[in-house]
Amino acid sequence: MTVTEATRTRTAGATPGCVPAGRAAQELTLKRGEFDLAVHLGLIAVEPAAPGGRPRIRQQEIDRLRGLPGFPGSLRDQVRTAGTAEAATLLGVRPVRFTGLARIGCVTPVAFYLNRYRAVVWLYLVDDLLAFAAREPDLITGKSPAGMRTMLDAGVDRRARNWRSRRIDRLLSRAEDPWTRAALQASALDPVQLAEVVEDPYERAYLARVQPDSVFGRPGSVSGREAMERLMLADDPDEILWHRVNLTLELERARELRPAPRPGCDTGFHPVRSGPTPSRLARSRLAADRPAAGLPVPASPQAGPSPRRPAGRPGAGRGLLVRIGLRRPGRGDR
Repeated sequence: MTVTEATRTRTAGATPGCVPAGRAAQELTLKRGEFDLAVHLGLIAVEPAAPGGRPRIRQQEIDRLRGLPGFPGSLRDQVRTAGTAEAATLLGVRPVRFTGLARIGCVTPVAFYLNRYRAVVWLYLVDDLLAFAAREPDLITGKSPAGMRTMLDAGVDRRARNWRSRRIDRLLSRAEDPWTRAALQASALDPVQLAEVVEDPYERAYLARVQPDSVFGRPGSVSGREAMERLMLADDPDEILWHRVNLTLELERARELRPAPRPGCDTGFHPVRSGPTPSRLARSRLAADRPAAGLPVPASPQAGPSPRRPAGRPGAGRGLLVRIGLRRPGRGDR
């Protein structure tokens, strides 16, 4: 019996038909970062984790991928990334030209890492770069358009914003529960913006509990997690408005399905998480103005829903602009 077969046998004894992520990455001959990216892009299907557990991969999924034409090169090519210098070389331009194209949104980062100076280094899918070069050859070889120069002179940099949009869209594509979808929209808002849209502290606590992890795999370094938390927050007015509106709409659907749990009340629904507990940012958003998620607390005049609205449906009956905090309620809204 080979080492791989023995490992499969031991793993199957713990969780029938599934293997942990580290073993799956080895069998697919992927580095751990490549494996995490493949899962994030939907190239590798994972099994939902039990509460407090870690997602696992079915052996059938590994066998399927190993049977694809060109394996392992074909799979590895789909998750190949390039930084600014390599991307510029691939496109045949100077790094400063590529940086300008990325800043105005011609290409969207798929990941990042921190260099030794703790500066963010954006990474781009090589497939995206080649597709852009085929689609916009004039931007590669021609003179920079006046509009591009104007945007760069004004300091436009859409890399973080486009990365956020790509990340949230990818996670939304796998999220079916309305509360989870609302949590993804909430993840882009700072604590003040979030509290303006979601007035109920128990709902904010629940959103933090069900928020999916940003990536599959091992937790990164402390500095990496802090950088992730900073980059996750929307910083442009129209981007903030977009997430506020979408959060409001997703909350309406979620409240219709079930209310957020409160002390002494169990809805019977326990969302499956795909990794460790909520990020430090999610917890810090709630520490100052809400009880710990799922823990009973003494009743207080400030806790619970506002007496002006029915319990379980905060904001019901009010206009959209009032609910996202862009208009004060009038007499008819009170």
